[in-house]
Amino acid sequence: MSVEKKDNVDRMITVTAKDLPLHCPMPDQQLWNAHPRVFLPIEQTGQALCPYCGTLYKLSGPVPSGH
Repeated sequence: MSVEKKDNVDRMITVTAKDLPLHCPMPDQQLWNAHPRVFLPIEQTGQALCPYCGTLYKLSGPVPSGH
């Protein structure tokens, strides 16, 4: 079963605890126009900005203990 990949055009993405540890690009994004994977610290402030593409990630919901 193939999963449809998204183009890397969204500039604000809401993520949840299941997406942690957070990295950009996300697993569901197409690779043809992706930059190198970078891990983003979102746990303390609830948001993180990707230094490569400028996408803003916002955390929705609580962070589980251990993160």
